[in-house]
Amino acid sequence: MSDVRELLKQKLSTEDYNRLTALENLKLHTFVADAIELTGADSVYVCTDSEEDRAYIRKLAIEKDEEIALNIAGHTCHFDGYYDQGRDKDATKYLLSAGSSLGSILNSIDRNKGIEEVRSLLKGSMAGRQMLVLFFCLGPVDSEFSIPCVQITDSPYVGHSETILYRGGYEQFKKIGDSPDFFRFMHSEGELEGAVSKHVDKRRVYIDLEEDRVFSVNTQYGGNTIGLKKLALRLAIQKASAEGWLAEHMFVMGAKGPGGRITYFTGAFPSACGKTSTSMLPGQTIIGDDIAYFRKSDGEMRTVNVEKGIFGIIQDVNAKDDPVIYDALTHPGEVIFSNVLLDGENRPHWLGMGSELPKEGVNHSGQWHEGKEGPDGKAVTASHKNARYCLNIADLKNMDPRMDDAEGVPVGGFVYGGRDSDTWVPVEQAFNWTEGIILKGASLESETTAATLGAEGVRAFNLMSNLDFLSIPLGKYVQNNLDFAEGVEKAPLIFSVNYFLKNKNGKYLNGMGDKLVWILWAELRVNGDVRGIKTPTGIIPRYEDLARLFKDNLGSDYSRDNYVEQFTFRIPENLAKLDRVEKIYREKVADAPAILYETYAEARKRLEAAGEKYGDNISPLDLPAE
Repeated sequence: MSDVRELLKQKLSTEDYNRLTALENLKLHTFVADAIELTGADSVYVCTDSEEDRAYIRKLAIEKDEEIALNIAGHTCHFDGYYDQGRDKDATKYLLSAGSSLGSILNSIDRNKGIEEVRSLLKGSMAGRQMLVLFFCLGPVDSEFSIPCVQITDSPYVGHSETILYRGGYEQFKKIGDSPDFFRFMHSEGELEGAVSKHVDKRRVYIDLEEDRVFSVNTQYGGNTIGLKKLALRLAIQKASAEGWLAEHMFVMGAKGPGGRITYFTGAFPSACGKTSTSMLPGQTIIGDDIAYFRKSDGEMRTVNVEKGIFGIIQDVNAKDDPVIYDALTHPGEVIFSNVLLDGENRPHWLGMGSELPKEGVNHSGQWHEGKEGPDGKAVTASHKNARYCLNIADLKNMDPRMDDAEGVPVGGFVYGGRDSDTWVPVEQAFNWTEGIILKGASLESETTAATLGAEGVRAFNLMSNLDFLSIPLGKYVQNNLDFAEGVEKAPLIFSVNYFLKNKNGKYLNGMGDKLVWILWAELRVNGDVRGIKTPTGIIPRYEDLARLFKDNLGSDYSRDNYVEQFTFRIPENLAKLDRVEKIYREKVADAPAILYETYAEARKRLEAAGEKYGDNISPLDLPAE
């Protein structure tokens, strides 16, 4: 203890030393002291929860050229390197001791070897720079959902992003005393070229499950560096599994029913599949758009938003389809844009924003002009397809008043969705909790997008939209979800949605705004207000209920022809999906629960029987009422 204190005295100013030691936690002090010695930081700034410290981080980000001040007050723009534009799944690995295994699907490395490697890359990485020590809280403060976290980084952009995304945790650390129960994150950009990480070939994101800590180096992209986001989700999933709760890649929103009723939904969608826009549906309320924790209390399933901000994909955000977000992005307030196009007046532009884009400007490739090719010979779009915005939910007009409720909100329904061009109908309710978890959540597939590095348009298995972030064996994760309804008096209903269904000519069958109707129908189902039609895999809406919802909420006439085209049930495609997903479980998931295969078998029988009776494509008008 005395050696740690002595090192901290030598390296920290009196003010920063007093700030750190006011938190009487030896594990914390040791972590900071080790980071100072390892990275060779020139100085250290210890951040409290104060607005003055937040302002210091914002100012530093601009001074260090990690952010550019834009033409609207409070708005800035950050650029990541050309080859640092998404989560690097290959370089993200779990550190596992000998004898430990998470299964063949999850990426891992020997723990001792990985720690040695990443520490060698971090060694001396902050020489000549200031280390930032920041404190945050995952979930509302002073709650059974709360998890304190400490982030060490040399990137003011990362620090600034986290002050927007997470609740301050300095005071929370005072309350936990010497408890070792907190998450730790150490990040360095590594050597910079200009203002971006130079050695992305040595990018590493290593997750140490035994110590609840994450190392990240030679990268700036938020998904690889903002420790409290998906990196913390990996730690939380393991913690939740051990303690009997759930940590999920889900939004939380309030859907308004008749008489001012609000029913809370959570939903899991892979990136760029409509997750944020669903959480932000017009006229509804938002609690969070990305990560949720779930606990049971008094026979009820309750959830909180882990975050207080949004780090969302900006492509196709426009005034017509996303009016609340668009309003926040075009008016004064604290917003960080990343990897968009800046014109000569420092105004941001992005793909799908609803107006003509400039022919030249500055973007993640440097000076840009229409038709420019990047160093890889590929055409450079004006704004990157994975360009982002970061803002406070409190700055949105539709923030739910219970966003910071320490007890969470009751869950009425779960929603699972992905990019699916040919199989799932726009909305369907599972018959029960078990079938919902297995046939909807655990069978989720999605066609890949630019949010992860690699090829686009490939159909990828992604159970619960959480595959990239799992830190426990897949079978155990599925079983945890199945078991979580035990002791709950009324289990939430489970729905699948699909905003990307196409006809044979490749035309989308859903309009962008139609998702509001699918969710409002689900709200009515949760409260027992409407009946449905039975398919082999669940319950779909009746035409008359959808026609009323379209008229009342979108002011549009919904034709019977549209209904039939959208809700025609496709037997061969659903059988093929079952075959694909079951094959993955049998080949790659040694611990898959037996009930998963039993449920697939029952669903296959129902699909085959329906196919024999009705043919390959079944009109919803021919299916039986519930």
